[in-house]
Amino acid sequence: MASNRIINVSLFGNEIGRIGLDEDQMRSSFQYNPAFLANNTLLNIFPTTGIIKRTEHVQLYSQFNNGTFKGIPPQFADSLPDLFGSIIFKAWLESKNQQTISVLEQLAYVGNRGMGALEYSPAIKIQENTSINLDKIIEVVQEVLDLKRTTGEKSLDHQALLNIFKIGTSAGGARPKILISEEKETGKIIPGDLETSDEYNHYLVKLALDDETNYPREVVEFCYYQIARKVGIRMMDSKLIDDKHFATLRFDRQDGKKKHVLTASGLTGWDYKNPDESSYENLFKLSSFLKIPHAQMEELFKRMVFNLTFGNVDDHLKNHSFIYNKLDYTWQLAPAYDLTYALNPLLNFRNTKRALSVNGKRSGITLNDLLKLADDFTIKNPEGIVKNTFSYKEQLIDLMENHDVPKAVSWKMHESIVELI
Repeated sequence: MASNRIINVSLFGNEIGRIGLDEDQMRSSFQYNPAFLANNTLLNIFPTTGIIKRTEHVQLYSQFNNGTFKGIPPQFADSLPDLFGSIIFKAWLESKNQQTISVLEQLAYVGNRGMGALEYSPAIKIQENTSINLDKIIEVVQEVLDLKRTTGEKSLDHQALLNIFKIGTSAGGARPKILISEEKETGKIIPGDLETSDEYNHYLVKLALDDETNYPREVVEFCYYQIARKVGIRMMDSKLIDDKHFATLRFDRQDGKKKHVLTASGLTGWDYKNPDESSYENLFKLSSFLKIPHAQMEELFKRMVFNLTFGNVDDHLKNHSFIYNKLDYTWQLAPAYDLTYALNPLLNFRNTKRALSVNGKRSGITLNDLLKLADDFTIKNPEGIVKNTFSYKEQLIDLMENHDVPKAVSWKMHESIVELI
């Protein structure tokens, strides 16, 4: 294959530009479609955070050659499959005797099936199925993960892998997850890449699989979701499937339409793995730069306090997203997601560091650190928010026990809850 490759990128039916990647020089490019710029619509789809500029000229990038952005602008790297999706992707390619694939080819496979509203073409077509069997999917996902853990070779069914690939590779994160759509009238489940219409509920489902953790992560996350809502944090409606799989409605599919969504990392080029860029102060600065409503700034403070109080140390920059409003070209804070206990409570962790720092600290964060941030960003009644969040401690433990979470797990979490005031 040639080292120079080009792929088109579209948004809401408009071809907005083209991405190029020269693998020999490890340099990518983006150029807006002049016709799109001339229409003067969909302004601010890529806020001016110093990466993509609204100009007809070709823009070159060599600063994103790392494991997070894979050489391309972060706005498009957001569309790439994350850790779990990459595992499925690799297994599927191996089933076709194909060992490597370029970043732009990955985007071509994502096509119009990705999270958010950005679409890539020419898309590499994948045969569409009209229905899925969740039990079969779980079985195949388990086999793929088992493959990763063993050194022996094992043959997997190509069609089963294809089904998983179609609905499982676009969802971000490290846990096994798939995208599904549930017909509202009949309850029929189909792959989540086939429909955007309002006749369906569109879910991201985190699968409960047998693994080495020996505790129900997905049930714990469902309990956290319920407490987060009580605290006043916006989250999409969620439920448990078969009392074990965590299903949450997708905020990038609402009212039968796709929503343009970017993570904090995708908006800015901040590498979520880089501690020098990973701070709540940066997240608040970005929110201020995007001019989100102040009520959402205060909700962001609640999310931070919730994560600190209830032990969610995996609150990195890709776990905070923003939604574009194509009517007035503004951005707003997306509903919260991935609010859960991030570690295995049955293991003893020492000197655990948070993904996002507060006042330069990743551990030992105090009320004074929070008050400083609250003062910098005019957050009202921060002490009241801290007190109110901590008051749900016992309710969280009761919820877990009501959902048959083992007491060894719930009480370990109980011990780790932090009283910040």
